[in-house]
Amino acid sequence: MSDPVLDLQAALLVYLRGQASLAVWLGTPARVYDQPPVEVVYPYVTFGRVSTQSIGGVGTEVTEQVLNLMCVSRFGGSEEAKAIAAELRVLLDGAALDLAGLVSLRVSYVDVFRSADQRTTYALVRLRAVSEPL
Repeated sequence: MSDPVLDLQAALLVYLRGQASLAVWLGTPARVYDQPPVEVVYPYVTFGRVSTQSIGGVGTEVTEQVLNLMCVSRFGGSEEAKAIAAELRVLLDGAALDLAGLVSLRVSYVDVFRSADQRTTYALVRLRAVSEPL
């Protein structure tokens, strides 16, 4: 049996890296990482916290996954992080990923904030996915 969280992350990587509108901000292919490289180029997007839970279902196991994407920018202001977060919201809210069993995908939360060092701005984009086994 496959893992819904791993399947979702793999589908998101393929989808986001192929989006021309993200290439404007994140290069080609888009700098979207599970683990950013040591010598990372800014800005980039990385996967953050993930949670999963069963939400029932009649005769089948329906699963909710909540996944955070973190935009990381060193632009010198919040504009770049906000723009990337806005583009992610447009691309992902209701997106039809190539993922068997995906019932829905929604952006449920966006938060933009600066790090303590005031050099880095983060934009957290939280996704809620609901899936069921085939």
